[in-house]
Amino acid sequence: MNTSEFILEKVSPVFNKQGYVGTSLTDITNATGLTKGAIYCNFSNKEDLALQAFRYNINAAITPLFTLVAATEGSINKLYAVTNYQRSYYELVKDRGGCPMLRAGIDTKFINPLLFKAAQQLSQKFIIGLTTIINDGITANQINENTDPVKYSKIILSLIEGSSLLAFTHNDESYIANAMDFIDSTIIAAITK
Repeated sequence: MNTSEFILEKVSPVFNKQGYVGTSLTDITNATGLTKGAIYCNFSNKEDLALQAFRYNINAAITPLFTLVAATEGSINKLYAVTNYQRSYYELVKDRGGCPMLRAGIDTKFINPLLFKAAQQLSQKFIIGLTTIINDGITANQINENTDPVKYSKIILSLIEGSSLLAFTHNDESYIANAMDFIDSTIIAAITK
């Protein structure tokens, strides 16, 4: 592991727990045991480090979902793969400070445009991915042709992110489990042929 990777491993959870604004250089040096100079030898500034930490958190928490969905056959199975993954999401990210996309999207909107844009692009990637799954299901005659793919994708992502916010706010993963059950029994059931 090189120094940059070491720094990211140590500070990514700190940024996600304390916020990308609330994390100070002292927090960063305390987490790594490195000097300010050593940090800035590897990253151009705090904003660069925050963006790389966000990407590190995404690789740990969300990229495995994308990999799982890509390896799953059939649109309905892909949608169930999403909800099944989310059921274990709380345990996956609870010690890392929660959902990195949600955290960065809320924390950085008005103060770090580059990091906010990265969170916004990730959210859009979710919408595009879900829309593609639904469109493919319509084409394969698995999903009702009158289904609005973008509308349903936005609803699904809203339930995922909203339940994640509430689960971490209340330290209660049942918010996620209940929302995923609702997606399965109400949304997926309604659009399935």
